[in-house]
Amino acid sequence: MSPAIETSEMLKEISARLREELDYDLEARHTRLYGIIFQDDKLIRVPEVVPELSTKRLLTMTWLDGKRLLDYTGRPLDERNTIARAMFRAWWFPFSHYGVIHGDPHLGNYTVFEDGAGHAAGINLLDYGCMRTFAPKFIQGVVDLYHGLLRDDRSLVVHAYETWGFAGLSNELIDILNIWATFIYGPMLEDRVRTIADQTSPGMYGRQEAFKVHRGLQEKGPVKVPREFVFMDRAAIGLGGVFLHLGAELNFHRLFEDTIAGSDLADVAERQRVAFAQAGVPLPEGS
Repeated sequence: MSPAIETSEMLKEISARLREELDYDLEARHTRLYGIIFQDDKLIRVPEVVPELSTKRLLTMTWLDGKRLLDYTGRPLDERNTIARAMFRAWWFPFSHYGVIHGDPHLGNYTVFEDGAGHAAGINLLDYGCMRTFAPKFIQGVVDLYHGLLRDDRSLVVHAYETWGFAGLSNELIDILNIWATFIYGPMLEDRVRTIADQTSPGMYGRQEAFKVHRGLQEKGPVKVPREFVFMDRAAIGLGGVFLHLGAELNFHRLFEDTIAGSDLADVAERQRVAFAQAGVPLPEGS
């Protein structure tokens, strides 16, 4: 049987991220970075590191009051939508403006804080051990893929894949990758209010697309997955799972358009350089 995916780059990526999970000093710096990014944001709160109580084997942070995200699945729609907006911004804004993502979509890494009336008002973003930074050109590739799918511009779609690091793509492989890309970007391609799954049950979310992609790659592949793609895809699927749990109904297209506004390549590079230096986070390779 021919393998569907050539996994050498995936192995390197997962190994690197696992090693970083053991580096508490780097996690502290990533926490400071997100504190800089969201210092004036009303929807997202980031804990502060307490240096005098932290070591290479112990990381101490300030306490943030909040409740489990799953405690809000039965709340009114406007509260669930508030949480979903905060989650969307917490993930997409750092990526599009600074080239960094919170790579662990575990539900325990978020808690919800409330306003004075007891309504959900935003999220506490916790645990900065699994992070991924990107050179600005990769961000441009993500934006280009979105615009390529939105405009049905195949040449721009192919350019985006090549920017990500996919190489030697045949027309058949491009069509297969587009199945998954259309699934991931689907909610952001439609300018209307909808759920993330849109008439698909949570249990079937992504299964049909994953089956088609795997079958197609077995026949036409394998394809070598670039390192940068691994945690980007993992986190995007995890974010979709949060929206499923919440049953949020939002215009994801407008949320995404608002979030990528200001993601010009030169601006991202300068913004990244300044914020990373302030937090002590090393710039990603290729920046």
